[in-house]
Amino acid sequence: QSQLVESGGGLVQPGGSLRLSCATSGFPFVNYLIGWFRQAPGKKREGVALITATTDQTYADSVKGRFTISRDNAKKTVYLEMNSLKPEDTAVYYCAAGPSTNGPVRVFLERMYIYWGQGTQVTVSS
Repeated sequence: QSQLVESGGGLVQPGGSLRLSCATSGFPFVNYLIGWFRQAPGKKREGVALITATTDQTYADSVKGRFTISRDNAKKTVYLEMNSLKPEDTAVYYCAAGPSTNGPVRVFLERMYIYWGQGTQVTVSS
């Protein structure tokens, strides 16, 4: 059974940092594209960052320069390092996995992902 489990969320002050983890099992992680999405209250879910099987990365404009996505194939885990957090980053963060394609992926399309985690809450507030 395929599974993605997010962790590392919490309450942080503006300007602070958090590192989210997405631990996976049940599918060939090394061949999969992993994405981070988020959904704020009353808003649609949006893509934040993704990393392909070849470690090519794409970021939403709103997080470029502040967030970094990485993967550890040995641990079957993806990380999202979030720095300089802003109140508008407050959301439930989800990781998702789908078969990787050849070449880079520059758009966030939910239909590319077949497995989803349950999400972890990130709240940025003073």
